[in-house]
Amino acid sequence: MRKRASLVVTIVVVAMMMVLVVSRLTSVQGQSRSETRFAAVPGEKGGQDMFGAYDIVPNWPKPIASLPGHEKWTWGAGQSVFAESPNRVFILQRGELPNIERPKQIKLPQLGPNIEFPIGRLPFRDATSTSPPGRLETADGKVGDDSDVGQAGVDFRWEHCIVVVDADGNIIEDWRQWDKMLRRPHAVYISPYDPEKRVWIVDDYRHAIFIFSNDGKRLLQTIGEPNVHAADDKHFYRPTFIAWLPDSTFFVADGYANTRVVKFDKNGKFLMTWGQKGTPPEKRPGYFNNVHGVAVDAQTRRVFVNDRQNHRVQVFDQNGKYLNEWSFGPPPSDIHLFIISADRYLWAFDRGTSKMLKYDLDGNFLYSWGTWGDFPGGFWGVHGLAVDQAGNFYVAEVDSGRAQKYRPRPGANPAFLVGKPVYSAWGTQ
Repeated sequence: MRKRASLVVTIVVVAMMMVLVVSRLTSVQGQSRSETRFAAVPGEKGGQDMFGAYDIVPNWPKPIASLPGHEKWTWGAGQSVFAESPNRVFILQRGELPNIERPKQIKLPQLGPNIEFPIGRLPFRDATSTSPPGRLETADGKVGDDSDVGQAGVDFRWEHCIVVVDADGNIIEDWRQWDKMLRRPHAVYISPYDPEKRVWIVDDYRHAIFIFSNDGKRLLQTIGEPNVHAADDKHFYRPTFIAWLPDSTFFVADGYANTRVVKFDKNGKFLMTWGQKGTPPEKRPGYFNNVHGVAVDAQTRRVFVNDRQNHRVQVFDQNGKYLNEWSFGPPPSDIHLFIISADRYLWAFDRGTSKMLKYDLDGNFLYSWGTWGDFPGGFWGVHGLAVDQAGNFYVAEVDSGRAQKYRPRPGANPAFLVGKPVYSAWGTQ
């Protein structure tokens, strides 16, 4: 009897100990789960990081319609943006589009049963298709019919291709004197290593790079022969982007039709080129299918090339020797461009998923954010990225037809903010 009582007591004690242990483990695990957080602002209650570590800056820039004589017009396809400072931001666009109200939804039986337009909250106009010269290239990226889509003055205006705005979004400079020279301006830059702060414009339909004085009053140099395309040491065929080394050597992504990277010295003298056309399944190193982005790691002098239609980045040394690559994933991935920040991370925008993507320079994926849409703060066709000295983040969007400005949220985790660019030759102001 005593043995049985002792056994019962033992069982009860063991059971109580097990309950305590399980309870403790559950408590610890619960604490662990609650402490594993990925919020852009640590400790924030609620929210969903819709715009990552940023808040959208409303009413930036001011509408084109605010300019005299442009009351009925709005921004065309937003090609590029560059922040010389928070108070001097360049916006590159493909002319202006009519500023119209959202159409009322209608049935389109001529296209099929139960087809309506516009649909719900979806955008009703794609600025890159309706801004000159429209989508007129052939399947392999070459220039096709070079006529404009629509009627000038009715469907579009070829004006204000280059504007400069201040921190409040006011248009403070208008470079209209160069509008007629441009055909499809693609990217705008100031080299971080140029104390004169010359302004570089890549025009992929002119097959040329135009270099202006900082005030825009003088055209200082042209690289490539405008309106003539080839794949030699004096010509491009639809170039897209530029990146510089600290000695001002620079690399041109060339481009939509040519499938190569071109290296120049600081004076614009041709040095070398590398790359061959490689459409799937041909994806050997050094083969490209739409060279739509280039960035440089200043510390190692490695060159990162956006092999867009092959959905990968290829990494080379400064003389074109293949080093590494990684994939951005299968379709719908469609990387429009990427930059390498001063803190040595690669930030890319994926047009297919409407996300900003962060990688280390070995290709390890670290973070992403972004929401598709044409509402303020949403992304639709980001084609240009910039960060200023205050950490404000800017985008230019070809599809929505606009530029946007985001400011860091108070208390945001710095690791979730797009890193600032290099400001080597002209300081941080």
